Amino acid sequence: MKGSVVFVTGTGTGVGKTVFAAALTRHLRKRGINVAALKPICSGGRDDARALRAASGNALPLDEVNPWHFRAPLSPLLAARMEGRRVSQAQVVARVRAAARQFEFAVVEGAGGLLSPLGEGFDSRELLLALRATPIVVCPNELGAVNQVLLVLGALPQTAANRTQIVLMNPRRLDLAASTNLELLAESVDHRRIHAFAWLGKDPLAASTSENSVVQESLNRLVRVIAPI
Repeated sequence: MKGSVVFVTGTGTGVGKTVFAAALTRHLRKRGINVAALKPICSGGRDDARALRAASGNALPLDEVNPWHFRAPLSPLLAARMEGRRVSQAQVVARVRAAARQFEFAVVEGAGGLLSPLGEGFDSRELLLALRATPIVVCPNELGAVNQVLLVLGALPQTAANRTQIVLMNPRRLDLAASTNLELLAESVDHRRIHAFAWLGKDPLAASTSENSVVQESLNRLVRVIAPI
């Protein structure tokens, strides 16, 4: 398993990627897996990267968790251009692989949704394919979730789509859509690849320390797929 990579992307921005990635990282550590959490590129602040670093027990310096960060709260591609900087896919792949080789497992979080531009000529789709990572797609469990998930899966090559794990992030209180989305989505996607998570809140640090038994069982189920030991 050494150097295995999962790539956490989403159906959009603000869908709960960091909250989920932090919870997953801490859960892997609790299972005795030596894990790094990485946010290679971010813009508009580094709070997400700091939360992931804390979830991994500060295993790496912040600048290794997040090598590229830009001030403007825009897509990383535009934020980098505003600062006269350029990020290539090859650079990012090399940094992620170098970090991952130090650990059994690496949780890598993208920025924005699957097709949000990260740098010159690449997005999270190209990056996760280059890394040969297991994709995890995070989506809020709300009205429209089935369409959003299927659009993301349709944007991936079939071989990658077939390996993708789907995380539905439940709201605090389930409405009719949230109560029925999983069953409807399972008509198009193998139900074993769909994971509905109880409300994790908005704070990735709080989520990563949650001892909620329902959340822990959901994480156990997912980990049995992505990191069998």
